Amino acid sequence: MIPLQDLNPRRKPPIITWILILINILVFLYELSLSQEERALFFQTWGFVPARFFDNYFAVLTGYHPLSSYLSLFTHLFIHGGWLHLIGNMWTLWIFGDNVEDRLGPIRFLIFYLVTGILATLFHSLIYHDSTIPLVGASGAISAVMGAYFMMYPFARILVLIPIFFIPFFIEVPAFLYLGLWFFIQFYSGLFSLALPGSIGGIAWFAHLGGFISGALTYKLFCKKRCRYYKDEYGIFGSLFDLDRL
Repeated sequence: MIPLQDLNPRRKPPIITWILILINILVFLYELSLSQEERALFFQTWGFVPARFFDNYFAVLTGYHPLSSYLSLFTHLFIHGGWLHLIGNMWTLWIFGDNVEDRLGPIRFLIFYLVTGILATLFHSLIYHDSTIPLVGASGAISAVMGAYFMMYPFARILVLIPIFFIPFFIEVPAFLYLGLWFFIQFYSGLFSLALPGSIGGIAWFAHLGGFISGALTYKLFCKKRCRYYKDEYGIFGSLFDLDRL
């Protein structure tokens, strides 16, 4: 299923979501201006390398200043490895980010995005703490946005594309079904990658899982008021939690 849009109205323009998308695009355009060697160095410096963060001896051997390891917890969230990587992440952020920002408020949403993005990265690093491969991309933070959306708007409708024998089918599904299936795929892909290392390369499945879980569990900490159940147009519980904006 390819998500096209959610049918969930928002109350205010998602300023922070737009800014995050713009920053990611600008950083990627800067990457394109670099030579292949410069780009590899850029990834190594500002991407998150678990071994450099958790192994001081490795950090000394590679010659990077310890401060860069901490900064890379933030900077890697704005670096992407290619056009498809960038477009996929930004499209997903565009679909789900506006409503989460609308509920949390812009400042709280930005803090939520950065904090859960770091939590997603650390979750990935628990599994691959000795990895020397730079982790880049906003998918951990965006997965957290999806986790928050799952809790806030389980019965919101998502318009998805399902290609069957090259014929496109457009259907609406509830958010809990689409996001639940997405989480299921990430979970089993992560297990499969552990069982058969190298069989599925280039995707940080555990960053996705860590992001989704951290978003679902911590989003209430970023609410202005305590969350409560209510009923609205989406169904029995419409949105599970009524959140006030900043």
